[in-house]
Amino acid sequence: MSEAVSNAEPWPKVLLTGAQMLFVAFGALVLVPLLTGLDPSVALFTAGAGTLIFHAVTKQSVPVFLASSFAFIAPIQGSVASFGISATMGGLMAAGLVYVAISQAVRLKGTAWLHRLLPAVVVGPVIMVIGLALAPVAVSMATGETSDNIGYGAAIFLSMTSLLVTLLLAVFGRGLLRLVPIIGGITTGYVLALLMGVVDFTPVREAAWFSVPSFTAPSFHWAAILFMIPVAIAPAVEHIGDMVAIGSVTRKNYLEKPGLHRTLLGDGLATTVAALFGGPPNTTYSEVTGAVTLTRAFNPKYMVVAAVLAIVLAFVSKLGALLQTIPGPVMGGIMTLLFGSIAVVGMNTLVRAGQSLTAPRNLVVVSLILVFGIGGMQFGGGQFTLQGVSLAALVGIALNWLLPREQEGE
Repeated sequence: MSEAVSNAEPWPKVLLTGAQMLFVAFGALVLVPLLTGLDPSVALFTAGAGTLIFHAVTKQSVPVFLASSFAFIAPIQGSVASFGISATMGGLMAAGLVYVAISQAVRLKGTAWLHRLLPAVVVGPVIMVIGLALAPVAVSMATGETSDNIGYGAAIFLSMTSLLVTLLLAVFGRGLLRLVPIIGGITTGYVLALLMGVVDFTPVREAAWFSVPSFTAPSFHWAAILFMIPVAIAPAVEHIGDMVAIGSVTRKNYLEKPGLHRTLLGDGLATTVAALFGGPPNTTYSEVTGAVTLTRAFNPKYMVVAAVLAIVLAFVSKLGALLQTIPGPVMGGIMTLLFGSIAVVGMNTLVRAGQSLTAPRNLVVVSLILVFGIGGMQFGGGQFTLQGVSLAALVGIALNWLLPREQEGE
């Protein structure tokens, strides 16, 4: 019913609604590159390009916007520190191709095998590892350890105020305010930083008004690829939840039409193309799903408009430079919540499964994933080092496969 109306909608309304969708996604979209050392302008470009690719693959049937995936924040930070940005992009490109492979396996075999390979006792703790492995990074940014010009006292004040505003908007905000708690927290922290005189505008003054974003080509190193591939597991499983969520809002079954294999393929190709240009991996954005719920804007055309606007904004280099002037403690305050919330998503995955975690088999699988992933366990050396999320995921999958299942009644 809404589609019949949508075809006759005036372009100004479509343009305005598309701009609003981009605004809702904007805070989280640029947050990922700012936290991981990537270029926000490139992220805007790849979010727009990825969304257009997704809509081409799914024939403009799902009202979603694709942008920087939070699940990859900690792994990108770790990979950039160990292998550099170019090699990290190679790893992310491989992760995108894993998505594509999963989509084709789903097309041929359905989803039962995916749930057998990746049950909640594996996926839940792996997601927790993604959130908690680099929690110390969030704390060091929040306390000013990573900032040259901001002392501990000022850093704590900025980070905790930003965090508090984000929390208040997320919990008590109503309407559109509830959809943009991250923007609210960052804006508050930024204004305070301006008043305290700790914002350096040199990059903005030196930047041209318009220029081509600083694209980075991928390079391929086994260590970076092995590090990143298992990280694709959690977002691929989460993608099914995203499709069910947006389907429950629009009263449509997107797993049937256009089909989970098409939506996964769209995600995978969008992530692969993002890595080609030096952008973070793409995923369907829950903030935009919230905005769709609130505004009842079910027409996928709105998302195409938001994607085109994102690509146009990517070439406004003053905007990218301005985003990079946000002080580290402000971002650190937001990160403490984000990394924690990723861990809670993993915990929720375990809780919803309803299995006993003290049952010997589950206890072994969950315990080893958490300790290996968070504790810094490492196998191998040089190009073939396995550690962090990749090691935790592989250990979890292997244990789940090898250990005998408990009896049904137990």
